[in-house]
This record gives sequence, C-alpha cells and structure tokens, in this order.
Amino acid sequence: MKNRYIFLAMFASSVFGAFLSAWIVLSYTNNSAAFVSDPVGNISVSERQNRVSFTNNFDSSIVIPEGVSFVNAANSVTLGVVHIRSSYSSGANSLNPLDGFFRNQSQSSGSGVIITNDGFIATNNHVIEDASQIEVVLHDNRSYQAKVIGTDPTTDLALLKINAKELPFIRYGNSDRVVPGQWVLAIGNPFDLNSTVTAGIVSAKARNIGILRDRSNLQIESFIQTDAAVNPGNSGGALVNLKGELIGINTAIATPTGTYAGYSFAVPVMLIRKVMDDLLEFGEVQRGLLGIRIGDVNAQLAEARDLSVVSGVFVSSVNDNSSAEEAGIQEGDVIVAINGTTVHNVSELQELVARNRPGDQVEVTYIREKAEKNVTATLRNTEGTTEIMRAIYSDKLEGGLFENLSLNELSHFDLDGGVRIIQLRDGKWKDAGLKEDFIITSIDKLDISDIEDLHRTLKNKRGGILVEGIYPDGEKGVFGIDW
Repeated sequence: MKNRYIFLAMFASSVFGAFLSAWIVLSYTNNSAAFVSDPVGNISVSERQNRVSFTNNFDSSIVIPEGVSFVNAANSVTLGVVHIRSSYSSGANSLNPLDGFFRNQSQSSGSGVIITNDGFIATNNHVIEDASQIEVVLHDNRSYQAKVIGTDPTTDLALLKINAKELPFIRYGNSDRVVPGQWVLAIGNPFDLNSTVTAGIVSAKARNIGILRDRSNLQIESFIQTDAAVNPGNSGGALVNLKGELIGINTAIATPTGTYAGYSFAVPVMLIRKVMDDLLEFGEVQRGLLGIRIGDVNAQLAEARDLSVVSGVFVSSVNDNSSAEEAGIQEGDVIVAINGTTVHNVSELQELVARNRPGDQVEVTYIREKAEKNVTATLRNTEGTTEIMRAIYSDKLEGGLFENLSLNELSHFDLDGGVRIIQLRDGKWKDAGLKEDFIITSIDKLDISDIEDLHRTLKNKRGGILVEGIYPDGEKGVFGIDW
C-alpha cells in the first residue's frame, strides 16, 4: 500500500511539472511574438519601459537636500543680472582681467548686478573703464544707456544708473558668514551667452592674487575664491549663496590660457556695500586708513623677530601724523584682530579697515613683546585728516569749481540730477552772472545729471550756450554764456 501512495505522488508531481513547463513556454512565446511582430511599431519607449517592473533599490543618498537645490536660487537671481556692453572711442584702451577676449577697437562685454529696484547697478570698474558709451541689457532684452555714478579702481568696482523703475534686484548677503566648502552660484554673460548659471564651492577667502594696481598702493584684494566656472564676460556678475543673496561680484580668473582653468575670484559683498554707498553719496570712495606699512607674519618672520604668533599682520613702519601713531601702535607690533575679528593676513586686515570711513573708530588688537593689547584708532583719509572728501571736478571750466549733489540733496530739491558751483573765480561763469551754490540742471535743454555730464556736454560746445538751474532757496535761473 505504501508503494502505491508513493507512485501516485510521483505521478501527480510529474503531471504538475509538465503543465507548468508548458505554461512558461507558451507565455514566453506569446510575449516574444508580440515584440517580434511589432519591433518598432505603435508601442512607445515610455510604454515599453512601463511594462517592465523596476526592481532596483533607490539609493536615498543621492537625493539632494532641499537647502542644496540650485533651482530656486538660480530662478530668483537671474533676472537681477544684466549684460553690459561698453563702447570706446578710437584709441581707448583698457586692461581687463576677464574681458579682453571681447575687446576689439570699439566694444567689450561684461556683466552687472541690479542692487536697487530703481536702476542702480554694481559692476567691475574694468568692465566700463574709459568707455564712451555704456549699454545695459536686461534679462528680458530691454536696453538702457547707463550713467557712471562713480568708480573705485582700488577695489575694481563701479556704480552705474539706468532710468528704470520696479526692477528685480539681488539683495545683499553677508560674506563674513561664507565658509570654504559652501555651495555658490555664479551668474553672468560669458562669451556673450546671456544669463549663464554655473555652480561651485567656496575654495578659500581673503585671496590676494596681485591683479590690482594703484599709484598710492591702496588697492584691496581680499577675494572669495571659488571653483564655479567663470569666463570672459562674467566680470561684474553675481556670486550668490543658495538663498539667492549676493555674496560677491565675480572679478577675475587665474588661468594660463585666458579662459577658465578652475579658479575664479570675487569681491566680497561686505566691501561692495561700503563702496556702493560711498559712490552713491559722495561720488568717490571714502578710505579710512591706519597709516602703516604691513606684511604677513609667517614662521620665518616669527623666528627672526622672536614673535609669539605665526600668523597676523606685522607692522614694519608707522607713518607720521597717522591714525596708528596717534593710537600708539609701533613698528614691530603684530595686529591680530580688528573690531574683535581675527586677522590672519594683510588681505583680511585691509578689507576690515576699508569698510570704514575717515573719522570712524576701530578697535585694534595687537601683540607687543608677547603681550596682547587693545587700542582704539580714529581712521584718517589720504590727506591725514578725518574729513569726508567729495568728488570735485574743476578741469578747465573757466574758473568754476563744481561738485555732484548727494542723493539726499537730490531728494530735497526734487531733482533727478544736477551739479553745484562751489567756487567761482574770474572767468566766463562769473561774467555771465552765475553765483556760488547755483545748481546747473541743463545746458541747451540737455539734462545735466552729474559732473561727467557737464564735462561731456561742454567739451564740444562752441559759441553761446544756455545754462538753466536753481539756487538752494528755490529761485530759478537762466544764463547765457559765450563759450
């Protein structure tokens, strides 16, 4: 009986196996026939993919965290970056670290950042240097002629103005909070390719690459170094964090070929903020100086001078009648902090001091004879005083000395622009009856916004001209001058 049950079990198993094998073969044959009969037919690739179950396990480690997404930042700032086209008169030349590629006999190309909704634009000085005409093209292809409010070659920054309202702009961030390894985006117009976005990380801070030159040796290089791709045409464009905040203006690249080779450099926004405010209010940058000659501290210098630190800023000499001399800083001191912020090198110190104006006080922490000391220094200007210096123009204008109006003054007089006569000597202006404090608003019905406008308008004038404007008390004046 037992053998009989075993036989029946084996027979049932064999029959089941035969049916299973037949079902598998038929299924395979039917599916193959369907694909063979319609190898490229009406079944789309998407449908074909959907018919195959996806069984690979998804690796959650490749998910980009929300804070590291580039999309929102790119969308929020692209509208605030403009294309700048600078035209040059015959014979004009400029040495542009990034933009020489586009310069021919008449034009060069760069970028700019809209920083207010009423048309103020920050860019590099070398983008617009010596330009006879500056065209600003917005993201939506609207085009404007720009006026130069002011320039600062010592930081390679410039402030422009276009006559437009309700513009998208990029808000200032805080470059002091930027750290190496942080994601950043560079937005600009490389090779005339508008609104190009590239990504990278902050590689280092307070870099000095020796690219700026100034006769008074007042240049400031404290660049943010990144590996975001930057090329000719990116100059003056935005470097932003992933919140879409401006942390720098792309200025230079380090390259043996003239194009991107892995290193780009941006002026930090905390310095930009101060320079833009100065140019807007005074027409030129107000530099507060300690009045010292300095160098980086390193291990060799520390050993030679028996210093107790191997980083900081070594004071090699102190200028007479300087802020540092008045505060008691001496040759041989090592400055290690400004206003409580540690400084490791000259670049960091220069940037922190340059954020202040003449008359501002800074706390200087230094080491002398291996003891740390603190003093308060009142910064002075290049003339050794604490006075604010306004941009004054007096070049061959027949005995007249002129100055731009500040933003507050323009608002007070309800003017879009104007130039004040601050001093008159014998000459055509005085002979025509004009008096000091008169504000010139137009010449021959052409608006005069600033000193540059005045100079450009008068340069090619011959014969009689009509000068219009107002006095501070509101009295209007019209004068004819034989020019």
